[in-house]
Amino acid sequence: MNDLGAALRAWRERTDPDAVGLPNASPRRVAGLRRGELATLAGISPEYVARLEQGRAGTPSAQVCAALACALRLSDDEEAHLMRLAGFATAPDRIPCRIPGSLHRVIDHLGDVPAAVYDAAWRLLHWNRLFAAVFGDPADASADDRNALIVQFESRNPRVRQTDTERAYFEQSLVADLRATSARYPNDPDVAALVTRMAGNDRFRRLWALGAVALHENAHKTAVHPDVGPIPLDSNVLTTRNTDLRLVVLTPRPDTTAREKLDRLGGRGPVPRQVGLT
Repeated sequence: MNDLGAALRAWRERTDPDAVGLPNASPRRVAGLRRGELATLAGISPEYVARLEQGRAGTPSAQVCAALACALRLSDDEEAHLMRLAGFATAPDRIPCRIPGSLHRVIDHLGDVPAAVYDAAWRLLHWNRLFAAVFGDPADASADDRNALIVQFESRNPRVRQTDTERAYFEQSLVADLRATSARYPNDPDVAALVTRMAGNDRFRRLWALGAVALHENAHKTAVHPDVGPIPLDSNVLTTRNTDLRLVVLTPRPDTTAREKLDRLGGRGPVPRQVGLT
């Protein structure tokens, strides 16, 4: 048994079957979940759970680790520890892209408004049904089309409309945020490559030359949907502690028909998605 196997076994044996919705009527020789129960909850085979615990399996994927963390009701710190044991620790000079379970749960409960999670370089990592319904399913988009800076400065999303004032504020705020990110992660090659690419855009280059540094916290925009028409939205950004992820929540602008239109789109969108870890 290795450290990963020992941790998984300890977490399995401490997990109350009632807490994860499993009947606890039959006698149990030991407390906690059986391997087969954990396997069912995580969507993997009991044999694979046994090999993991005994140290006989190869390194599990990030997706398997996330499924195990969810099944075992691990805390964010415990899930991060599991990822480190499996070799998915984020290097200190790279921007984090692992979404903790608590943030997944927040997204899952924001069903009546579009919501998404971005990393510190504004790469889209996860989104809910309504976000995909309003803006188009990002699962069908290229990596470039999932970066908010590239989308904004290269005009890649035809479903977004901004006034000149809204666009000027949004772009200035995004660029100032990226400069802050580049200072926090000066050795991240992806951040450097993004800055280099964006420097080819005149509007970006002028804003970058200002040297402003700030977090992007809010914006206003209008989503133009082919079925329901314009949806005026207010965007609020919450930056998560320790992970530097950005939770973007888009709420209907007051005194407009946006709420009614979001309600009409509710339930039409594809299932929530997450981009694979890099």
